[in-house]
Amino acid sequence: MPAKKILMLVGDFVEDYEAMVPFQMLLMVGHEVDAVCPGKKAGDTVRTAVHDFEGDQTYSEKPGHNFHLNADFDEVNPGDYDALVIPGGRAPEYLRLNDRLIQIVQAFAQADKPIASICHGQQILVAAGVLKGKQCTAYPAVKPDVVAAGANWCEPNGTFSNAFVDGNLVTAPAWPAHPDWIRKFLNLLGTKIEL
Repeated sequence: MPAKKILMLVGDFVEDYEAMVPFQMLLMVGHEVDAVCPGKKAGDTVRTAVHDFEGDQTYSEKPGHNFHLNADFDEVNPGDYDALVIPGGRAPEYLRLNDRLIQIVQAFAQADKPIASICHGQQILVAAGVLKGKQCTAYPAVKPDVVAAGANWCEPNGTFSNAFVDGNLVTAPAWPAHPDWIRKFLNLLGTKIEL
């Protein structure tokens, strides 16, 4: 199967594991990944945050790494890409205010290209209006948004390690679901891994 070209949408305070791990895993299996951020260019960085589940009523947040962008947001043409990845963290909350970013997401959905969205990334899918009638999960605090957008809520398991597929859409509640959602996303991409 030929390598796929994948777009990843990130911003400052994207969840560290949800950007870094998929970026590296998708490269590892031979795909090309362009990580972009509105207002930034290739070579710029975004700050990340590490969110953890330590028994509090919600996740905790700690400083993460600086994540290097390798493409320019202003030059993105959705037609040049085979799939889209939207990590979570705090970035989606404000990235969804960018009209061009929303148009990019809508273009992927309208073309029925694979889209993976994790944790709070679903806030962008809600803003893009692409969840109506879809099976979808997210971080539990995003459930009201997902349901109001007309999606059918899929309950995360107790460890947030499960993911759901509905057509071209793969959603996961948080980074503990990486093994599940990445496997399901690779399946949508037609990626074969030989052991």
